[in-house]
Amino acid sequence: MVKIGGKVNGFTLEAYTNDRFKKISLSDYKGKWVVLLFYPADFTFVCPTELAEAADYYERFQKEDAEILSISTDTVFVHKAWHDQSPSIRKIKYPMLADPTGQVCREFGTYIESEGLSLRGTFIIDPTGVLKCADIHDNSIGRSSAEILRKLQAAKFVAEHKGEACPASWKPGEKTLKPGIKLVGKI
Repeated sequence: MVKIGGKVNGFTLEAYTNDRFKKISLSDYKGKWVVLLFYPADFTFVCPTELAEAADYYERFQKEDAEILSISTDTVFVHKAWHDQSPSIRKIKYPMLADPTGQVCREFGTYIESEGLSLRGTFIIDPTGVLKCADIHDNSIGRSSAEILRKLQAAKFVAEHKGEACPASWKPGEKTLKPGIKLVGKI
């Protein structure tokens, strides 16, 4: 299983994106930040609220040089049917990956063996393929795209500013920390 600070194994999955089916590899995004959004299943209750919100934030993630990839154990055909049926899912522009065997879900520790579904998991991978952030939680709890974006921005900041760290609830432009030194940056 992948761990924080470790290299993420490459994978290739079928995806539904831009009204077509396409094979997508993690290596397609080498040199970019990647946000993986694992979710339980299409045609459910919490999932469309999260994925639609991520669609609303998608341009903000792209401005941070990041790509969003959503992943569930549904097939690309189910992704397409959901996209065609649901107005909130129809606005998604990022790729929706299909992991019907659960192989990638297992690699990231989100697979629920007894159900054949994934837990909600959010993973941020840096441009070199190193895992910087992981968050897995119960399927009844929806995620916040604003918080995921904030974590991405913090991960980018510390990658670009060696020796600095971001305090709790840090946002771009706020003070940062240098271990052993007081807060630095704008007041």
